[in-house]
Amino acid sequence: MPRIDRYILGQLLTLFGFFALVLVSVYWINRAVSLFDDLLNDGQTALVVLEFTALTLPLVISVVLPVAAFAATAYGTNRLAGESELVAMQSAGLGPWRLARPVLVFGVFVGVMVAVLVHGLVPMARARLSDRSAEIAENVTAQFLRPGSFQYPVRGVTLFIRDVAGDGRLLDLFIEDARDPAAQVTYTAQEALVVRAEAGPVLVLLEGLSQTLRPGDGTPSLEVTRFAEFSYDMAGMFAGEGDRGRDLRDYGTPTLLAAPPALLKATGASAGDARREAHERLAQPLLSPVAAMLGFATLMIGGFSRFGVWRQVGWAVLGLIGVQFLSNAAANQVGRDADLWPLLYLPALLGAALCAGLLWLAARPRGPKGGAR
Repeated sequence: MPRIDRYILGQLLTLFGFFALVLVSVYWINRAVSLFDDLLNDGQTALVVLEFTALTLPLVISVVLPVAAFAATAYGTNRLAGESELVAMQSAGLGPWRLARPVLVFGVFVGVMVAVLVHGLVPMARARLSDRSAEIAENVTAQFLRPGSFQYPVRGVTLFIRDVAGDGRLLDLFIEDARDPAAQVTYTAQEALVVRAEAGPVLVLLEGLSQTLRPGDGTPSLEVTRFAEFSYDMAGMFAGEGDRGRDLRDYGTPTLLAAPPALLKATGASAGDARREAHERLAQPLLSPVAAMLGFATLMIGGFSRFGVWRQVGWAVLGLIGVQFLSNAAANQVGRDADLWPLLYLPALLGAALCAGLLWLAARPRGPKGGAR
């Protein structure tokens, strides 16, 4: 690689590292604060909070990297123009197309980083996060069953436990289930055990009493049943409806493209939905070179000015917003009809065409406006 390309690429990579660090920190802290509140309120330890925030980091980085690439290119080009380095390069015979080569290399490098994240690290992190969330959701004793206070896990259910023994037994338990107005049930038990089942946690009540109140038509009735052992299903209460399937985003891209029956059964999605998710991942890295080239090409159409090229920076930002808007619109359209997945690649193609057009304008000869007289 020529020295001038290494110089420009080094400048861009340095600025990219700075902007990526700042943007990732802002996004990550914003997400970590909400996770911190939710997990600590559920009685989790600081290590669990740290694990969950770390698992969200790959997704945050994949979203931030294209924006950081655009910011680095726009700022770097503006600085080269402000310090007259860009003018010197052009005076030496380097045209816009030639100067765009290291920028394109930089954009491809960022695109490869995004591809590694969206195809590898993000699905792995999401799958691990889903498994850990399920484990914590099933750990009812640690999450919801707090002794000495009334709990309201879902609307219409009241839960009270006097104490939790050292071996995990729940002592003197009270449950009022009023979710069905036609049959309000109250359970009391001397002891209870939390047992894991395939559908989720099950509460086994020992030596207790069940009272069912049926309002009826003006003549309420009360049914009382004593039991030595009774199973109370808590899957829908604590695990978020026990039949909830996995998310397509938890699986690798090759698996989504193949769309095996096991995947469709686990997620409840169609084969078209799985392929749509895969093509979204394939199209996402393509926006990184477009963002980098857009920040460079837009600034190249402006001439030298002692006041910089901030007007062109504004146009570059509008161009990036337009490409992102097209990307969101394409994703929404494909979400309605999975057979339209080729639309996911359209924003990157239009962005590349826009960059080529801007470079063509920048490469046009700029003579005096008036002809010779």
